Amino acid sequence: MKSLFPAICAVWMVAGAAAQTAPTAGEIADRLTANDLKADVSFLASDALEGRGTPSRGLDIAAEYIAAQFRRAGLEPAGDDGYFQTAPFLSVTPNLDGLELTIQIGDKVIQPGHSSIAVVDPVAVDLGKTLAVWVSAAATERLNALTPEQVRGKVLIIDSAASGPGGRGGGRAPATLLARLRPALVLLLLARPGGRVSTSAAQLRDASAAAVPVLLVWDEAVRKALDEAGPAEVAISAKIAAPSSVPVKLRNVVGVLRGSDPALKDTYVLVTAHYDHLGVRGTGEGDHIFNGANDDASGTASVIEIAHTLASFPSHPKRSVVFVALFGEEAGLLGSRYYARHPVFPLAKTVADINLEQVGRTDVDNGSRVGLVNVTGYDFTTLPRALKKAGEEFDIQVLKDERNSDSYFARSDNQAFADAGVPAHTLSVGYMFPDYHQVGDEWNKLDYENMAKVDRTVALAILLLADSTAAPEWNAANPKTERYVKAYQGLELPATSK
Repeated sequence: MKSLFPAICAVWMVAGAAAQTAPTAGEIADRLTANDLKADVSFLASDALEGRGTPSRGLDIAAEYIAAQFRRAGLEPAGDDGYFQTAPFLSVTPNLDGLELTIQIGDKVIQPGHSSIAVVDPVAVDLGKTLAVWVSAAATERLNALTPEQVRGKVLIIDSAASGPGGRGGGRAPATLLARLRPALVLLLLARPGGRVSTSAAQLRDASAAAVPVLLVWDEAVRKALDEAGPAEVAISAKIAAPSSVPVKLRNVVGVLRGSDPALKDTYVLVTAHYDHLGVRGTGEGDHIFNGANDDASGTASVIEIAHTLASFPSHPKRSVVFVALFGEEAGLLGSRYYARHPVFPLAKTVADINLEQVGRTDVDNGSRVGLVNVTGYDFTTLPRALKKAGEEFDIQVLKDERNSDSYFARSDNQAFADAGVPAHTLSVGYMFPDYHQVGDEWNKLDYENMAKVDRTVALAILLLADSTAAPEWNAANPKTERYVKAYQGLELPATSK
């Protein structure tokens, strides 16, 4: 495996009298300040933005603010509408009238009640007795090895009840898996929910993507029958009425700092964070605004200020750096999945994604986290080497959290880019903090001095990546990267690119 760093030693070499010198760690520190980060977060996480739910007025205001900051930094607009990558979505409401589900396992017939079924990605279905393919979500090798020939036209049953916490998406089956396999219907078996599950709430769907209907089922009798069935044939019958839908316009915010090297300027380093949160929930007296300061106004502010910092230097890095604020992470990685399906810049020429999530709070559940940052999937690619090298300049330890590094890889927007084959990681100071997904996640609880040091580390790491002729690589020796290596090998350049 090639190392990222033989080429780094030659970064920013003087090539004639007119050449610019590299930004130093001190210059980066002077320009990327805690006060600027605080200004961004205090606005994005203010009550005026009403929690930035997807979709909402507050989310739209946040998008306009981010675009204005990209404009002020001097980034080139890279969307279809200035800085905006417009994503046509539908708000789809399931129609539960006439919902039917019959599961036949050998000689046993089970009809789960409506109270134990929810419809996800609702699509009209009238499915007669159809053979099913059943696999545990924990059996990742078997799940990833499924072929379209095995599944297309059949029902795919995924038992996720015993697999523990998984990726972000609210009980959704893996989007890339469904796009590849195209089953007629998916049954996602869940453990009995601890809280209330809405069976009729409106859902957001990418209008440009074909939808596969998914039924969530938390009927213990179904799982027990499957466990006892052995090799018995499983067949499904189902009816789902056509849903109602309303068009919704959502937006990623995209700006680019163009590279300076003729050979490398058409390759890209992505820097991402999601700018949405949970919006307003509940009624009555008290605070009902989920401001999402750490999750993830902190990451969004970091993207803004890193962009300001790198764009302020007279010399640009060799590769182009693309800054993207993503919508809809809390609703299931919607913005990052949309970008991966409709990349503004070719994914085959995108060498890395650094995603920033929860970088402001240091008072996390496993103790104070001052002076360090965690990387999800630390051993999955060679990218963390650049982060670690940059961290040495700012006294920031770049770590692998032995408990959470791998398990949290699928829980933020980096997952969408990794699924597409791009080496991608999320950086977080801590994974769980006292106000996680609570109304108490307020801007005045962040450690902005530590956040600035983390962001300076990221800014320098971006320069190292963008100025190296060697690109980060997937660690093919790690069995957990097999699906990403295959996706990387399948990346193809489009006929035309920006």
